[in-house]
Parts: sequence; C-alpha cells; structure tokens
Amino acid sequence: MTEALQELGTHLEMKRRDCVLSWEVAHDELTVTVAPSALISFVEFLKNDGACKFSSLVDITAVDYPSRAKRFDVIYHFLSMYQNHRIRLRVQIREEDMMPSIISVHPSANWFEREVFDMFGILFSGHPDLRRILTDYGFRGHPLRKDFPTTGYTEVRYDEVQKRVVYEPVSLVQEYRQFDFMSPWEGAEYILPGDEKKAEKAG
Repeated sequence: MTEALQELGTHLEMKRRDCVLSWEVAHDELTVTVAPSALISFVEFLKNDGACKFSSLVDITAVDYPSRAKRFDVIYHFLSMYQNHRIRLRVQIREEDMMPSIISVHPSANWFEREVFDMFGILFSGHPDLRRILTDYGFRGHPLRKDFPTTGYTEVRYDEVQKRVVYEPVSLVQEYRQFDFMSPWEGAEYILPGDEKKAEKAG
C-alpha cells in the first residue's frame, strides 16, 4: 500500500506542480499540501484524472493552531473506489483568510463546509448558503477553536415562569475557562501500576 501511495504522490507532483506544495506518506496515508488558490483546480484533477478518480468526498474538517501565523489547517478526505486509494488534502490559512468552496466539484461539500464554518469560523467564498448547521442561530463563538471556553459563553434553560427557553450568560466561575494550550498531563507526577516493583528492584 505504501509503495502505491508513493507512486501516487509522485504522479500528483509531476502532473500538478502548480498546485502541490508538498506531500508525504505516513502511517499508510498520503497527505498532500495545496495552496488555497489552487484548491478547486486540484480537486477537479483528483476527480477526473484516470490514475486518481477520487470521486467521493468523505469529509472536510479543520485543525486549530492558535500560536501559528497560518492558524488553521483545512483538511479534505477523498476516496477513490476505482483505485482503492484514500487521500488527504491539507490547506494552511490565516485566521482572516477565506477558503474557496468546492461545491462546484463536489456538491456534497455543502454541509461539510457549513460545519467547518460553524465550528471554526472559517469562511468559504462561493458557498450558496453559508450559515450555522450544528449550533443555534444566535450562538456566540466557534466551539472547536482552542480558545473557546469549555463551558461556552451562554447557557440555555427552560423558564417555568416565562414558559419558554431563555438564554443567559454563563455564571459559573472556573479557573480553566481560559487555556494555555498545555496538556493536563504535563508536569503531573503519577505512578503507574507496576512502577513500585521497578523501584524495589532498583533499591
């Protein structure tokens, strides 16, 4: 499988030098990094090229790197049932950048792009109906950004007196509402089962 993906990566780089910034095969998966301006052209090539035939868009998501100048990686997963291959495209963008919509090539991107907009706040130019899809209309913020507090900004409850749903600011005070992006395990002192036997042998 790895050899076939290496051949595919070489094929893509040779055929579309104008689009491919870099590529690598890791853990039996091919990841290709593409410039935002070349995205639509490259996705069309992947769909129509005889050696590729990536006709199925599996998913679109994103990854947030708050400390990076290009804050977001927008990730596309495609499947070729003809060649039995999968491919991952990665596009790196700044927070203020807009992504081109690929709906003209893959109409199924519609809801995927809406989800990425809702969860990360990334805008897709050319999208016919870019609005929230998982959160409410008046929702504040984008929940999958790493600077979004774990409790959110608003809480929802049903008010028995008013006989309706009401929205209120979160009143719960929590020290961990703001993140430093460190793992909770960093600096922790803990003993795993069996460690005491190792210490006894050393003593």
